[in-house]
Amino acid sequence: MTDTAMIPLSVPPMGKELHFWRPDDDLYLSRSERKRETGEYYSAIPARIADVLFDIPSDISANLEESARALGELDAYAAARFGSKSRVIGPMSSILLRTESTSSSQIENLTVGAKNLALQELGEGTGGNAAVVVGNVRAMESALALSEDLSERNLLMMHDALLSAQPGWKLYAGRFRTQLVWVGGSSFGPVHARHVGPQSDLVEPLIRDMLDFLRRDDIPVVMQCAVAHAQFETIHPFVDGNGRVGRALVHAILRHKELVRNVTPPVSAGLLTDTERYFNALMEYRSGDARPIVECFAYACRYAATTGIELIDRLTEQLTVSRNALKGIRQDAAAWNVLPALIEQPIINQEYVVSHFGMSPMTARRAIGTLADRGVLTQIKGGRRNTVWAHRGILHVLDEYAAQLRRR
Repeated sequence: MTDTAMIPLSVPPMGKELHFWRPDDDLYLSRSERKRETGEYYSAIPARIADVLFDIPSDISANLEESARALGELDAYAAARFGSKSRVIGPMSSILLRTESTSSSQIENLTVGAKNLALQELGEGTGGNAAVVVGNVRAMESALALSEDLSERNLLMMHDALLSAQPGWKLYAGRFRTQLVWVGGSSFGPVHARHVGPQSDLVEPLIRDMLDFLRRDDIPVVMQCAVAHAQFETIHPFVDGNGRVGRALVHAILRHKELVRNVTPPVSAGLLTDTERYFNALMEYRSGDARPIVECFAYACRYAATTGIELIDRLTEQLTVSRNALKGIRQDAAAWNVLPALIEQPIINQEYVVSHFGMSPMTARRAIGTLADRGVLTQIKGGRRNTVWAHRGILHVLDEYAAQLRRR
């Protein structure tokens, strides 16, 4: 009897092309280093996938159905809990998007706490990793905004949103690479790399083929996300930011295929629970078996759905505690309008309240003062320019979620 879990999900394997690398003469390398970095290497020749016919084993089909159902339940839960016109679902969707962006960045070893991220979003940060993660938030927002049209132009706009936030990279933002890229090994050359992307003249036709693949409607959506993501990472079309754009692309697909409509499930958080498995699955895909990467994404989607619901509930509890603290305050007071936005932006200043809600400076001060007097907000240090106030409970929930991923 055949164990269906052992049946591969076959895809055309990646080809390879032999080249010779010699480091540039102006690099300050010792003789032994130069010798070590000189030699043969293989660059990738990814197979075309637009018209691949898949024979999906029954256990993978069941796995994919369960994962898609879980994502749908998360999306429906958020909509039912808050309603599509609620003042809460918008901020809740935003914080889930930032949670996903932070998790995706953490896969690339870019870590940032909830406080520093919120300060950076407020314009009160000091740059560094927080600025890079904010760039990832912008790329994710761009992915969702452009999801109606999964086009080459929109893909480049996603990358521009990401890389423009990284100092020194503006020249490369929103452009396919014109040079060789590789993963692992040395910065001096690809001789010892784990993966070398295809030669730059192959990038655009391969991306067009991947986008043609995404126009198909005969493939389970979660599987389509996994395969497209693995293909994108194999192509490695940009000088930098490939992993984060490739994971943002997953959310554009989920929204385009209408598997989710209201929230951004933290799929990267699921991948982050076992990054070794994730990176190994990408290598297996290149060898011709998509099963590991599909199973990896199916698990990540279920994890995103379960923990996403838990995160919504924990943040909602913080809102409930804060509402109770405001009891006795008249319902037309400005503090009530500011409260739901603390989910999205748990650190605020007067400037934010004025611009975000269209309040006068005096009304904004009064709203912040009310929230502070009732213990909802606490004045903290950290702002570079202005006095800032934080909702410590919301920051704690977000940091606890990140700590949960690290513990796993």
